[in-house]
Amino acid sequence: MVYQKLRGKIKEAGLTESELAKRLNLSNASLSFRLNGKQDWSNKEMQQVCNELGIPLTDCYLYFFTE
Repeated sequence: MVYQKLRGKIKEAGLTESELAKRLNLSNASLSFRLNGKQDWSNKEMQQVCNELGIPLTDCYLYFFTE
């Protein structure tokens, strides 16, 4: 998966990836693995990301299920 749109949304929200990782209780490495497609997101993590970034759950697929 390609997570460029999600990376853009993180920046648009005024957060760094490190700050988002902390809010999600993930290590920086764990978040990086997910953003680089080396580890899958859990449903709970996707929901948490959407909540933190103000993404409506109905639009979640736009950020997590694109190629």
